[in-house]
Amino acid sequence: MKYFIIAGEASGDLHGAQLMAALKKEDSEAQFRFLGGDNMAQVAGMKPLIHYRDMAYMGFVEVAKHLTTILGFMKTARRAMLEWHPDALVLIDYPSFNLKMAKFAHERNIPAFYFISPKVWVWKEYRVKQIKKYIARMFSILPFEQEFYRRHDYDVEYVGNPTVKEIAQASTQFHDRAAFARLNGLDPEKPIIALVPGSRRKEIHDNLPTMVEAALRHPSFQAVIAGAPSIDDTLYHATLLPLGVRLPVLHGKSFELVHHARAAIVTSGTATLEAALLRTPQVACYRMNGKKYLYKFYRRLLKGKYVTLPNLITDAAVIPELLLHQCTPDAIDSWLQQLLPDTARRQAMLDGYDRMARLLTAKDCTASTASGIIQYLHSHARH
Repeated sequence: MKYFIIAGEASGDLHGAQLMAALKKEDSEAQFRFLGGDNMAQVAGMKPLIHYRDMAYMGFVEVAKHLTTILGFMKTARRAMLEWHPDALVLIDYPSFNLKMAKFAHERNIPAFYFISPKVWVWKEYRVKQIKKYIARMFSILPFEQEFYRRHDYDVEYVGNPTVKEIAQASTQFHDRAAFARLNGLDPEKPIIALVPGSRRKEIHDNLPTMVEAALRHPSFQAVIAGAPSIDDTLYHATLLPLGVRLPVLHGKSFELVHHARAAIVTSGTATLEAALLRTPQVACYRMNGKKYLYKFYRRLLKGKYVTLPNLITDAAVIPELLLHQCTPDAIDSWLQQLLPDTARRQAMLDGYDRMARLLTAKDCTASTASGIIQYLHSHARH
């Protein structure tokens, strides 16, 4: 069958590649067209129609500034679907774009599937109406989403979490700490503070300087940046130029870097879940422009108590969430002081990680999702 897949960011590209591999296992004649990244390209053996690095706009202002470009991407995707006639549209998060594509597919009798739900339980709950109308089946990767959607009279399938499998696979290739330091030009004697500033240019620009300022207050540690796969080193160095520092940037080694770090400072998103599964204590940040009035505005929109995945999954304050104006070098540093030594606070966070891991099954979620998509297509075959 023919699968048209859309992933709009780095984590979606990783999960999308796993899903494509699972679809190929179930359907040996599977064909793909996709918007995504290098991981998906490797599985498909072809380049994406549009690379996610060109689509990674976030926030109202940035989206508004690039609206013409975004509409052009949507036109390209729609034209490709019309010309290729896929059997299925598979969407991975990225809701503003993907729900419009779901409507387009629905109107043309192409079933749309969602793998990794938009975070409608945090904000923009009105999108549930669109999901119910346009999505044939939703495959959820977070256990609490089943109950959320059930309250909206919509059944979703919890298939497990792809990050569990991805980290389990990656960890088999990890070096010991001394070898990791030696292979990457790091000081083997100094413990590491990992800086994970996100995969989008704006996230890096807004968050990295604050992370670095906090980390540099601990001179007995070395700060190391986890480089995003689609971002060149020059952006990191240019962002840090005003601080007069130059830090090592490691690409393609984020899991191993965080694994070997004593603590991590992480931009809110999938990376908070990754750090938790790697059992590295963390401080979660999200700056944007850090204005207090903006924080109050977003807080009114947010539905739940938490925004980070470890806290949402456990329904508890496992990790600190420093949002917008709260994300300062002082605030990050106050948490680092509690997490770098062997303290009760550090142990409490590790215990919270254990509770979270128990709630995420070891089920192979991409295999379950691939099987669910194919079963649906066979049972609803167009005659």
